[in-house]
Amino acid sequence: MFLLEGKVAVVTGAGSGLGLATAKRFADAGAKVVMGDIAPETQRTADELDCLFVRTDVSRENDVENLMKSAVEHYGRLDIVVNNAGIICPEERLENANPDTYQRLFNVNVMGVVFGIKYGQKYMNDGGTILNTASNSANGDYSGYGPYIMSKISIVGLTKVAAIELAPRKIRVNCICPNTIDTPMAYVDGCETELNAMKIQTPLARMCKPEEAAALYHFLASDDCRYITGEDIYIDGGLKAGPAEQLIDAILASLEK
Repeated sequence: MFLLEGKVAVVTGAGSGLGLATAKRFADAGAKVVMGDIAPETQRTADELDCLFVRTDVSRENDVENLMKSAVEHYGRLDIVVNNAGIICPEERLENANPDTYQRLFNVNVMGVVFGIKYGQKYMNDGGTILNTASNSANGDYSGYGPYIMSKISIVGLTKVAAIELAPRKIRVNCICPNTIDTPMAYVDGCETELNAMKIQTPLARMCKPEEAAALYHFLASDDCRYITGEDIYIDGGLKAGPAEQLIDAILASLEK
């Protein structure tokens, strides 16, 4: 069950974090993996994992098409695409909104998914699957996270449209919405609010591990999940269920002072 033997998978943002954990998980499950990333040092990791590396800037349409085309040229087919590459920015309140910040996150986080869907389905076999990395932020998040929230909500919408459009080809399209994942992105300067809130706000009282989110991608990529499409699936340690007990305790303690 949940084997990926004989499958060929493209994973963007595969040089670190969730992308790297997903590439490793897919390879362990028997897939041939193509690792797309903007960082050239990913080549060394790909060599260690016996994967193909294609340097890719997902904000560039030609790069993304080359990534998908390279997968087919090298392995003869394409079955799974994980549009995972993304960036974050320091907290920025709407009263200080910088159009350049919004545009930069849109170009990478949103257009990277648009191009991944456009060229993934072009080179993919019927019956394949496309998976996108959205975020718990698509359900709302902290003040100052406007650019990031905007980009991740857009990914949820694109996922649903693509699921409808590609259904005649039996290509399934889903996205996952993790809360803060313990990756380098979580520690970017200027994003301390989210990092500091995880232990008290999340019922499970910790960040998500990249391997845990990769496990959900593995589940969704398998043929066992042929009837799941168009979904935004949250993996958030209970955050969406309601406030954590430790958060309530902290609030009540502050009111007693």
